[in-house]
Amino acid sequence: MSDLRINRRLFTAGTAFAVAGVAAPALAADPKPEKSKVAIAVGGKASFYYLPLTIAEQLGYFKAEGLDVEISDFAGGARALQAVVGGSADVVSGAYEHTINLQNKGQMFQAFVLQGRAPQIALGISNKTLPHYKSVADLKGKKIGVTAPGSSTNMMANLVLSRAGIKAADVSFIGVGTSAGALTALRSGQIDAICNIDPVMTMLEQKGDVRVVFDTRTLKGTREVFGGPMPAGCLYAPLEFVQKNPVTAQALTYAMVHALKWLQTAGPSDIIKTVPESYLLGDRGLYLASFDKVREALAIDGMFPEEGGKTALRALASFDSTLKADRIDLARTWTNQFAARAKARFKA
Repeated sequence: MSDLRINRRLFTAGTAFAVAGVAAPALAADPKPEKSKVAIAVGGKASFYYLPLTIAEQLGYFKAEGLDVEISDFAGGARALQAVVGGSADVVSGAYEHTINLQNKGQMFQAFVLQGRAPQIALGISNKTLPHYKSVADLKGKKIGVTAPGSSTNMMANLVLSRAGIKAADVSFIGVGTSAGALTALRSGQIDAICNIDPVMTMLEQKGDVRVVFDTRTLKGTREVFGGPMPAGCLYAPLEFVQKNPVTAQALTYAMVHALKWLQTAGPSDIIKTVPESYLLGDRGLYLASFDKVREALAIDGMFPEEGGKTALRALASFDSTLKADRIDLARTWTNQFAARAKARFKA
């Protein structure tokens, strides 16, 4: 894990918070977590999609809740999920819609705290290999870069393609990750389009490498693509884990909502001081420009929107013929019981 960097200002603010009576009562009321050591798998931790997780880690919020959290980073959300399914991690920090896909396969997973209220995914067309792009139909037979096959970026690309009558088999999806490798793949002409997250997409956009044609980095863009509120990044785990370790799930949620609260007032310099230098991809200015683009996509209080599950299910069913939508119990794919308590504690 990265060294904790808590400056004097943050420490003072945290102390004042406790003195004000916001945190102290809840700390006294919560018993010790059933599982103090928790392994979290994430796919592309350096991206803004997972910024609340990084903030909770870097500012010591997990430790403050009595947790020793180990975060393992993978190339994409689908691979992070495999780590939990395989038993090498307890919790996934990833896209909500995976809980629906898993239930469709007979595996019960539940999301318990929301990190992003918009997917923060953008689909960009290469100005180098497709300079005369006119519509989605032009992507037929082309190579599309996604964070990893089966990840949420792949899902959004499938959704957009299906509306244009293009099947997944009509294109080639290539996993390019969420950092420097993605930039190289697009700029070198290895792919014709890219469906990815920030800071990658803003960096490509501002350098003139891509033309963004679908954008869910804003709430408005999300509604245009998905037709409603679309819960995105979250912490989710096997339903059995959540049921057997409710105090641990609550502690994880406290840490995440604490991070979301911090992000509500954090300025550019706060972000730069807190995230690891490697996350900036060598360009602080563009990194901060990316943050401005996705800021409204970050969750406010960790709570899932009531209609979010329906939006996700509708989107998945529109292009996945194997999804038995009528058999999905959405109520088991997410819960607000932990986030509601954390929201009250931190006044998020």
